[in-house]
Amino acid sequence: MMKKRHRLLEKPWCLRLALAGLIAGVLFISSHVGNSDRSLLCYLAGERDSRRAEPSETPIQLTAILHYATSRRVPQQSVAEITVSFDVLQSLSSSSSSNFLVFGLGFDSLMWSSLNAHGETLFLEEDPKWVQTVLKDAPTLRANTVRYRTHLSEAYDLLTAYRSVPECMPPKAYLRGNDRCKLALSDLPDEVYDKEWDLIMIDAPRGYFPEAPGRMAAIFSAAVMARARVRPGVTHVFLHDVDRRVEKVYAEEFLCPKYRVSAVGRLWHFEIPSAANLSRGSHSTGFC
Repeated sequence: MMKKRHRLLEKPWCLRLALAGLIAGVLFISSHVGNSDRSLLCYLAGERDSRRAEPSETPIQLTAILHYATSRRVPQQSVAEITVSFDVLQSLSSSSSSNFLVFGLGFDSLMWSSLNAHGETLFLEEDPKWVQTVLKDAPTLRANTVRYRTHLSEAYDLLTAYRSVPECMPPKAYLRGNDRCKLALSDLPDEVYDKEWDLIMIDAPRGYFPEAPGRMAAIFSAAVMARARVRPGVTHVFLHDVDRRVEKVYAEEFLCPKYRVSAVGRLWHFEIPSAANLSRGSHSTGFC
């Protein structure tokens, strides 16, 4: 979505707050909204005041400030939707750095990386040419391409068939090298499999025309990663565009309504426990 450049100059106090060290992505978006959304900025300003003794802003945050202050493009998610993930990142950063896996690379990527400036953020994108385009302007971002084996037109057939494939079903479901389960992202970089992700954002791949990959495999794979967690705590999974039928149906099948903790706009937030933390027998017949 495009915004006129003069809109950015309507609230110059936002840029002053940014230069004081506010999180760049949230700063930029707040400069495009009305008074009803200023509470987030007030919260951030309060956080800044209470953390004066902490390290100064990181290079990725300063890069993000410059990028969004001079760009006409804004992130796809609303302020309210972004705040859901931001609040989780803030809560986790108080105890340790976070590993953040994002399906999708785009105009909001610098924002996500800057919000997790002291953790590790990795983006997974379907289009190699788009990766080159984005990294040309933001070379500090870490991104890899993903090869999807699905098409949106197959969504309901895959949902029906996966239960007959043992490698798709708990407790045998896995990802790396799992060619038998079409929903499994089986050929990702080793880092994706070897690292435990504290947060997973699913805002890609494309899922709005029949030949598109759809988000079926991303949702399934996020569920498998979350269930395989060994470290303490849950995996936070954020799914965008839940107003679309496929996203909603697959979320209910693999991410589970009982693990959904919030719904804001077109975003659902799940807190998924590891399979090891579930009671015996509760995960023997499916994901939910």
